[in-house]
Amino acid sequence: MPAFQAKEDRPIEVDDADVPHRISTTIQEDEGTIEVDADEPDLDDFNAGSGSTTTSITSSIMKYEFKHGRRYHSDNIGSYPFPNDQAEQDRLDMCHHAFYRLMNNRLFLAPINPDGMRILDIGTGTGIWAIQMGDEHPGVESIVGNDISPIQPAWVPANVRFVVEDVEMNWIETKPYDFIHCRYMAGSIRDWPRLIKQCYANLKPGGWLELQESVNTLVSEDGSLRPDSHMVRMMETLKEACNKIGQTMDPAPNFEQWVEGAGFGTVHKAKFKLPVGTWPRDERLKECGSFMRVNMVEGVEAFTAALLPDVLGWDHQEVMDLNEAVRKESMKNDMHPLFEYIVFAAQKPLEES
Repeated sequence: MPAFQAKEDRPIEVDDADVPHRISTTIQEDEGTIEVDADEPDLDDFNAGSGSTTTSITSSIMKYEFKHGRRYHSDNIGSYPFPNDQAEQDRLDMCHHAFYRLMNNRLFLAPINPDGMRILDIGTGTGIWAIQMGDEHPGVESIVGNDISPIQPAWVPANVRFVVEDVEMNWIETKPYDFIHCRYMAGSIRDWPRLIKQCYANLKPGGWLELQESVNTLVSEDGSLRPDSHMVRMMETLKEACNKIGQTMDPAPNFEQWVEGAGFGTVHKAKFKLPVGTWPRDERLKECGSFMRVNMVEGVEAFTAALLPDVLGWDHQEVMDLNEAVRKESMKNDMHPLFEYIVFAAQKPLEES
């Protein structure tokens, strides 16, 4: 049974001998909309009278939108401001491995034995967490992964399945869960307190909710992160844009307040230092930092493509200039930025007061 890890207060040692390697990527797709499975039932028909937005992954929800050279989810459901194309799926899978390695090869920290449990993975994305959970714990009764995009694979462990669902609407499935997992959803949720209350309502007494998210303010322990850093500017700009659309890019600092407000009892908290770059001396952190550097170099376009022009009014060249500056700065390795990665596990009381 996994145990919670205490806060890591020791500074990360810097490997001064690192020589960065060059990473480049090019993504180009046409503007417009592509429709798939157009003969499937319309989502409005499916949801008539349900008060929810849920359907199977074979429905007409696969009407993708193309803009800013990237593919986005259908505009029929949700308000996720980031792409869902193959490049983005690869990035999300890479981030999964970074978080898994950061937590010392653990998928969760809640003090549970998952055998026989019903588990929900909120905002499952590519489904990689749910699939690995099903592989590593075949004794789990069922793992449901929900997401607004049907990008999950068809071949999965027998105890795993996926549904297309706006997680902020009422969930169709009402049978309660033993464990709910929610990770890397910054910028995606309009009403976090409501979502956490919904998790509480859909947990069995004694069930656990685990929230994993980075505090999205870059810092450095040695003062090497300059105030005029392009990475810092990008993160602050993304937070500004997400605040304008009412979907905070930095929910982690409020998790404790929200879970307590929802009625959860026992709350465990763990903190990890998530470096950006290959500058740490520790091999595990160097590996995590390497993933996160690629996340900056190859993922910056996904972060900025829609939010900066559509929300903040930036022109195309301004966005391209910032993206290129972030890529170059990420590769230099002369600054030692890191995020604080927070894990909250909160238990629903066995008896509600």
